[in-house]
Amino acid sequence: MPMLKFAPILLAIVYGLIMYRFSAWRTARALDEQSTELADPMLRQMCDQMAGALELERIKVHIYEIEPVNGLAAPDGRIFITRGFYNKFRQGEVSASEMASVIAHELGHVALGHSRRRMIDFSGQNALRTALAMVLSRFIPCVGAMIANLLTSVLAARLSRSDEYEADAYAAALLTKAGIGIGPQISLFEKLEALTQSRKGAAPAWLLSHPKTEERIKALRDLEAKWQVAG
Repeated sequence: MPMLKFAPILLAIVYGLIMYRFSAWRTARALDEQSTELADPMLRQMCDQMAGALELERIKVHIYEIEPVNGLAAPDGRIFITRGFYNKFRQGEVSASEMASVIAHELGHVALGHSRRRMIDFSGQNALRTALAMVLSRFIPCVGAMIANLLTSVLAARLSRSDEYEADAYAAALLTKAGIGIGPQISLFEKLEALTQSRKGAAPAWLLSHPKTEERIKALRDLEAKWQVAG
């Protein structure tokens, strides 16, 4: 029957919707159970500067109680820095203004709709991967699933890298308006590989979810030069 031809796609769509609901619930629950509001006075001052630039009463930031060095924006709009990242600040490895650049970057993901869309994209990618695997496996039984996984991974990485550049630009504009400047944003990028203990050459650049650090720094310097000419 003709409808049977579309069964894999319909199943994938249903699967994607279920995964979206489950992922959103699981993420919110984990963040609720493992986070507390940031109370550090130096970082609160930086947040107040940025809040003033955005004409907001305040910017609320939470500490997520995990060790990996990271910042994240939840689908519901909340901003988090990890305990591991905050510890780097407490140990003097990261300055208050560099931490502000992380918060500004995550604010960019929220303001630009990335955080909510990423949750939807994650579910959609799983659905697409399932549908492609079902279809390709009919024609290429041995490697169909592998090809489907590769194609969806490449697509996800490309979308994610685009989001990172956009959030970087948003953060640069916000930090500049708040009187902090983009210097801390660049200096943090220069420290990032050591802070996260990442390994160069671990994966091809086009498969990484974040752009190369040097490319992000170049984009920021180009943006700064453009603003200087315009000013």
